[in-house]
Amino acid sequence: MKRILVLCPYPEGKAASQRFKYEQYFSSWRREGYAITVSSFFDKSTWNILYKTSNYFKKIIGTLKGYLRRILDLFFIAKYDVVYIHMWATPLGPPIFERLISLIAKKVVYDFDDSVFLKGSRPKSMNLNISNIEGKSSYLIKQADHVILSSPYNLEYCLSENIKSAATYVPCSINTDRFVEKKQEKEKKILVLGWTGTFSSIAYLDLLKKALLSLKRDLNFKLLLITNFEYSFDEIDLEVIEWNEETEIEDLHRIDIGLYPLTEDEWSLGKGGLKVMQYMSIGVPSVATNYGTAVNIIEHGENGFLVNTDEEWIASLKNLVEDSNLRKKMGSSARKHIVENYSTSAVEKYYLEILKQL
Repeated sequence: MKRILVLCPYPEGKAASQRFKYEQYFSSWRREGYAITVSSFFDKSTWNILYKTSNYFKKIIGTLKGYLRRILDLFFIAKYDVVYIHMWATPLGPPIFERLISLIAKKVVYDFDDSVFLKGSRPKSMNLNISNIEGKSSYLIKQADHVILSSPYNLEYCLSENIKSAATYVPCSINTDRFVEKKQEKEKKILVLGWTGTFSSIAYLDLLKKALLSLKRDLNFKLLLITNFEYSFDEIDLEVIEWNEETEIEDLHRIDIGLYPLTEDEWSLGKGGLKVMQYMSIGVPSVATNYGTAVNIIEHGENGFLVNTDEEWIASLKNLVEDSNLRKKMGSSARKHIVENYSTSAVEKYYLEILKQL
């Protein structure tokens, strides 16, 4: 039996970048004979306050505990056949722990989300708890025995930088047995435009304000945000609910049309399009910025709309709000597309192929 040590930032089952990537394949890895140990840098109590204001003393204590945990991990790394690092080993300073792990470990797999290796292009809202993640990521991309990335736009870079030219694009994926298709209501007086995301994506959400205000002049709708932060938009009928794993599917099912705005920059090219996959998996059509990974997921006019301007945002949303048959047709097509191409059953094989190669 091969042993895998997973070093990750957050506790299991909490962060989207972990839940919708490797975590949901632990059971299949175990079936293939792998024994898995997970060591998260932040524990659950620190995770609960990590992205909230204040609680600074508790955050410092939680960070110190994380470093102690990583120091202890160093004594056991040699016993594992594979060390699987997600994002970084420690959050601050130069890649000291990442270097030590690479020297001690038999094999290292580096799994990252977004374009975290880019210098100076990260949104300001990403800079709260991480320092020099670019240096850590660049080092791991170069030194790892295999690199796993969630955007096809980063593949060429990783293949050229990795010393073994070993890198694979593995898309985020959805457990479509859990993310079931929502029941379509025959008549609905007020449709819900929905967005889900964390504090780091506020800048993208802000991009929609002008288009939504214009749309509001002609149509009545509600905006639902599933987040971990507070947001205000006085001119719009807005409801903000805190993400909760237990009610995640139920909350998503309240959405009639999914929203996925992006800025057109290098950072956005590295995003995996997870929000779009979530909307589509429950049979909801999406309107998304015509940029980045969403272009690979959405079939324009078939299961969603790809747009470039405010005018196109308004026109596409208006079509969907006013035409229930179009929403139903696109939603059904979206669900089918995700099941066939981005479900856990469709993506599972890619992880196993990588592990078997090591």
